[in-house]
Amino acid sequence: MTARVKSRPRKRATPPNRPRQGDQVRELLLLQRVAQRINSVLDLEPLLEQIVDDVAVTFGYSRSGILLIDEVAGELVIAAVRGWTVNYHVKGDRFKIGRYGMVGHVASTGETLYAPDVRKSPYYRVSEESTRSEIDIPLRAHGRVIGVFNAQSNRSNGFPASRRQLLEALAGHIGTAIENARLFGREREQKERMARELARARQIQTSLLPGRDLAIPGFEITSVCLPCNEVGGDWFDYIPLRDGRVALVLGDVSGKGMGAALLLSSARSIVRMCAEQGASPGDVLTQANRMMLRDFPEADFVTAIFAVLDPGGRRVVFASAGHPWPLFESSTTEFLETDAGFPLGLFESRFAERSVDMPPGSALVLYSDGIIEAANPTGEVYGEERLCGHIAKGSFSVDSLVGDVRAFVGGRAASDDITVVIVRARGEAAAAMPVRLSPG
Repeated sequence: MTARVKSRPRKRATPPNRPRQGDQVRELLLLQRVAQRINSVLDLEPLLEQIVDDVAVTFGYSRSGILLIDEVAGELVIAAVRGWTVNYHVKGDRFKIGRYGMVGHVASTGETLYAPDVRKSPYYRVSEESTRSEIDIPLRAHGRVIGVFNAQSNRSNGFPASRRQLLEALAGHIGTAIENARLFGREREQKERMARELARARQIQTSLLPGRDLAIPGFEITSVCLPCNEVGGDWFDYIPLRDGRVALVLGDVSGKGMGAALLLSSARSIVRMCAEQGASPGDVLTQANRMMLRDFPEADFVTAIFAVLDPGGRRVVFASAGHPWPLFESSTTEFLETDAGFPLGLFESRFAERSVDMPPGSALVLYSDGIIEAANPTGEVYGEERLCGHIAKGSFSVDSLVGDVRAFVGGRAASDDITVVIVRARGEAAAAMPVRLSPG
């Protein structure tokens, strides 16, 4: 008998130019790693340098570059480049879109262009003598061409079909990463510009406050203004009047930030102008209110207390426009209630006046609602009762009051500006003499 010999099945040969499955997996993993790296970089220049380095090292190509479109000039600009041994093309070089080389053609058409032999391409322009094949792929963001990804090889047909697909997929990630980096850069630039503007506004706002505490015969006036943000809506002012009297103003503009800072500056100028005419506190607020009704945007307003200290008569006369009542400390501690008018800039209003004598040892405390509305982590507010209790101790100051409020809130960030002005009567007699203040 003739024995039958079973033949072994033959392995199918991989068709020409078709990568083995293992190669495809490795290349996809390479793509994934490169994509993850470039998507983690948010600064544009380091991002582009990372891309050209990754392409050269990971995929083994001798030269690679990223060119971005300058839409105003109608040109491509080399933004990152690697591998040119003779520096024929360097970062910053420009090429006319649609007129120069393969990159210019791709930027114009928005289609990938591959030259397996650059010597046979009608669009190729020599960038390095050793280049034999080149691929240029458009970079897109939101459907718009924003640049060109360029890779070159020293071998003819250095980019088989599978590799071209891989690089086109990579180009999709590159376009997205560039757009994200640009967005991040614009946001960072905007934040930095805003920070500079806020710092300048804070500097200007601080310069509008009196530059020092005020000492006049028979009295001492101390103060502090602590914005909760870069710029605030609180302010205080000292304004010299005729016959040695001094006007004291403490105001609080509605809102926060730059808008409040602009209104603050305007409100301060209006109150100063009205005060310098020498009218009574109620009349000053009435005049200022009319001007703010005319000039301020609707729904913006200012609470304020305007007081005039007469050192010779040891008396303070004040009027309030919707502001917290002053606190007076002498033999007793009490809030000086008045028929306060509306805040300035809301409605036509009249402002009642009240006077208080200031014997030696007495003190008048003006403050913003940032004091009494300061809240601790449980939401409990500092309140009028705690304020009154702190002042009633007798030994108090601007610093001690602010410190007590901060201790109460337990390190929690302030949600409103804090401003305090304390007028303290000394034991010596006050002389009737002009008060000279530095301009504020």
